[in-house]
Amino acid sequence: MRDSADLPISIAEAAALFADVAEEAVLILAVSGGPDSTALMWLASRWRAARKRGPKLIAVTVDHGLRKESTSEARAVQRLARKLKIEHRTLRWTGRKPKTGIQQAARAARYRLLGDAARRAGARHILTAHTLDDQAETVLFRLARGSGVTGLRGMVRRTPLGGIASLCVLRPLLTIPKSRLLVTLAAAKIPFADDPSNRDPHFTRPRMRELMPRLAAEGLDARGLARFAHRMARADQAIERAVDEAAARLSPAGNGVAVSSSVYVDLPAEVSLRLLGRAIDRAGDEGPVELGKLEALHAALATALAESRPARFRRTLAGAVVTLSPPALTVERAPPRRTAQKSRKSTRKGVFTKSR
Repeated sequence: MRDSADLPISIAEAAALFADVAEEAVLILAVSGGPDSTALMWLASRWRAARKRGPKLIAVTVDHGLRKESTSEARAVQRLARKLKIEHRTLRWTGRKPKTGIQQAARAARYRLLGDAARRAGARHILTAHTLDDQAETVLFRLARGSGVTGLRGMVRRTPLGGIASLCVLRPLLTIPKSRLLVTLAAAKIPFADDPSNRDPHFTRPRMRELMPRLAAEGLDARGLARFAHRMARADQAIERAVDEAAARLSPAGNGVAVSSSVYVDLPAEVSLRLLGRAIDRAGDEGPVELGKLEALHAALATALAESRPARFRRTLAGAVVTLSPPALTVERAPPRRTAQKSRKSTRKGVFTKSR
């Protein structure tokens, strides 16, 4: 009997993979032309063809313009989409490209363009071809960078795009190993493109990819890393529930929130850390709090609270000011910085209005 990893994905399996979006009117498929996204388009077309009605499928290829082959690859996707009776659109990332952080910038541009395409088409879901192998690489990548429990959950099946709840990225292939997608394409005799940047050691993910066979030989294969991510997700959910309960004890204070210092000090460390982070995110105006900086503040606060008679404690982080003045711990919006105030005054005087 053949191992399931050697078997193409059946129509019945495809139906299960797409079941939660079966009643959608339109679905956007992110298709680069590589093996994973080509398999996504092929499976979605077979699934849709077996149904009496909808949803409408629109394949979108983002041409980043970073390789000379990208235009011909987009045309190849267009030809296959036409053969599969799927509408296709090519979107181009135009403008100046950064000299550093190119992959991160390309990813941001890709999701921005996909989001634009989804809104124009009236679609609520963008389907990407992330696989079990991608999940393993993500966990390894985040582990190497010291992520906390939340980061080690890896990717989840459904994620709001850009914080917009009405538009989601859906990863239907997240539990499927890449090997099965390759077998599926081989069985259907479907060609696909090969992007050499996926093997370029100048980028982190390809280097992580090279480690996978050696890790698998030690028992840490893609399934093991994905299982670890699932367990981290389970733990994260429990911690978040505890933080929700603690957050219910916050009370309004000025332009922020406050909590009893005795209540705060009795919380488990991970719960008090996350509660502090939530309060700073809510009161501050400088974006998400970096975990390392939050941990440093949390440790300093814990030291102050451990004193028999805590002295007044005041620190700023991410646009919020954290004040310990027993019996309360308060997190409020930090006052504007002097440089920012000066800039605003200068702008009003017209210093920065002269065209250049």
